[in-house]
Amino acid sequence: MHLFNQTIDSFSGQVADLAIGLNLDIFETNIINLLLLGGGIFYLGSQALSESLTDRQEKILSTIQDSEERLKAAVQRLEESEKQLTQSQIAITSLKSEAEATAKQVKSAILADGKSEIERLSSMAKNQIATIEAKVRKQISDYVVTLALQRVTLQLEGKLGANLQQQIIDQNISKL
Repeated sequence: MHLFNQTIDSFSGQVADLAIGLNLDIFETNIINLLLLGGGIFYLGSQALSESLTDRQEKILSTIQDSEERLKAAVQRLEESEKQLTQSQIAITSLKSEAEATAKQVKSAILADGKSEIERLSSMAKNQIATIEAKVRKQISDYVVTLALQRVTLQLEGKLGANLQQQIIDQNISKL
């Protein structure tokens, strides 16, 4: 604060002594040279500045036009992409429904094939059981016949003589 007060005191002292004043001598102050120099700079600089500003304005306008064209192209691509997305979603929905229908058809075909296969295997099993039963019956009847023949043979051997046995054997051989 002290420095500020000194500066103000010094300035007010110089004003009071008229040490600071206005010099109105045109040649001594070089006002004409300064005006000519300022005018030349203004005249020459204004053209260059005007050209520079015009070039800058053209660049900005072309950049804006390019940006607008890119925006239009981007909007058009976005619309096309949205159309493709919609078409893809429709195709996906269609494929999904077709896949479900195909799955149902395959499932019913598999069930039908399985049912027919079960019926075929069941029929084959019944046929095999019937065949085995027939074989077992035949074996049992053959066994019963064999046992009956052995019993009859034993009974006949005890009751028949050698001549009678020979006659029965001869008759059976002749029948063959």
